Amino acid sequence: MAQSLYRIGLGVVSLFFATFMFGSAAVAHTRPIAPPSSAEKAPPVKGHWGSNSADIDTWVLDPASGDFSRPEPGAVVSDPNVYKYELQCHLGGGDFDTPCLARQIECKNGPEGKEEGIPVIWLSMPKGVPGSVWSIHSGPTCLYDAKPEDLLPRIAAEIQRQFESLPVNAGAVVAQPSPHTLRGAETNFYADATEQQFDVTMFGQQVHVVATPVQYTWNYGDGTVFGPQPSMGGPLPQERWGEKTRTSHAYTQTGDFQVVLTTSFQGTYSVNSGPPLPIPGQGQFSAPPQTISVWRSITRNYADDCNQNPQGQGCPGVQSIR
Repeated sequence: MAQSLYRIGLGVVSLFFATFMFGSAAVAHTRPIAPPSSAEKAPPVKGHWGSNSADIDTWVLDPASGDFSRPEPGAVVSDPNVYKYELQCHLGGGDFDTPCLARQIECKNGPEGKEEGIPVIWLSMPKGVPGSVWSIHSGPTCLYDAKPEDLLPRIAAEIQRQFESLPVNAGAVVAQPSPHTLRGAETNFYADATEQQFDVTMFGQQVHVVATPVQYTWNYGDGTVFGPQPSMGGPLPQERWGEKTRTSHAYTQTGDFQVVLTTSFQGTYSVNSGPPLPIPGQGQFSAPPQTISVWRSITRNYADDCNQNPQGQGCPGVQSIR
């Protein structure tokens, strides 16, 4: 009777441990397997706590070492099987095999200073095969608590490439006057660019990115490039059109020109709501080209009084022509 109570108590303790560490129990049922002898014990496998058998598609097998691990995000896995683990002696739901618990393998004194592990059975199932079922692959063996990887260095090394691939809006090109201007006159250009924020996932972590415009490069389409420089320019009232500004340009030829604005953004990123960190480099993004038509103006003096002869030569007196 005392032995039975001991086994029941051990089962309750193991169930509490499994529920505390892994949340809800696994979905597949496995048959109890007697632990191997000390001479036959399988070597510990690599893995991470916090996963359970519901994560059916997140483990891959290294055929050379026999270790299980999580694949890198986006990695192509050629193994035709998927893998998951069950706690040893687990019967499904919240039930455990009490006699099995009394003889389950011990997972202490693991590799690399890991002190505690959990006894598991590894299951496999063919991918994409209708009607396939889980079958025992190996075990029982120990799944040890791998120290969580510090992903910040990996994110820091990758963040610049990610930053440059974000759909950052470089802003719009605004011209005064537009869409027509005059040869030799100052055409005022300015950028309409704003700070933008993005949320991305990198290596399974939530990363918040803030992109702030800091420099502008103007390609006026006639071979003239101005920048990079910090001024985005600004609008002028209509009565001041033609004045020279920091970002204005005077065309010497007539024709249609494609004006392109390239905006340089400085970025910061924060991982899992942590403090903002600077992105080392800048990201450069180009706005859609803005077409400007440059005309020439000709002024002539005529003797006709247009009030008396509206059809007289030169009326209305000033013409703008290409």
